Amino acid sequence: MLSVKGSRIALVCSSLIFATSAGYNVWAHGNVTPQAVDTSKLPDIKPDNKTWLTKNPYRDDPKVYAIAQKIGESAYGGNCARCHGLEAISGGIAPDLRYLDKGEAGDEWYIQRFQHGSSRDGKVYMPPMGEALGQKAGWAIRSWLDTKHEE
Repeated sequence: MLSVKGSRIALVCSSLIFATSAGYNVWAHGNVTPQAVDTSKLPDIKPDNKTWLTKNPYRDDPKVYAIAQKIGESAYGGNCARCHGLEAISGGIAPDLRYLDKGEAGDEWYIQRFQHGSSRDGKVYMPPMGEALGQKAGWAIRSWLDTKHEE
């Protein structure tokens, strides 16, 4: 019969064996499908929700901006953090989004990258997220990123 200490050691060892033999499949993400974002609590973007704006439309109303930030935090976690890092702190894979220009100064660059992605020499550095997630989600993420800004 194993002692309590021996049982714990056996559990830890079996966990490590499992993690090293099968865990690589769990942690590797490969091609990632964008996670849906519920933007139903945000007002529609005028004039038609399809014309991409170059300025965050949610920043003008403090109540809407707060809702957008909350939605954006969740949307960022599900769609951006795997490359740009938790809390927008990059580990080096992609740009650290805390250093985007704050407010309107960074809006146009941000939304262009969100909508169209980034590629060079045929290599995709950021997939286009605009069609998959939509403009409302894009501006919600941008609203949350404003709360993480650092100089």
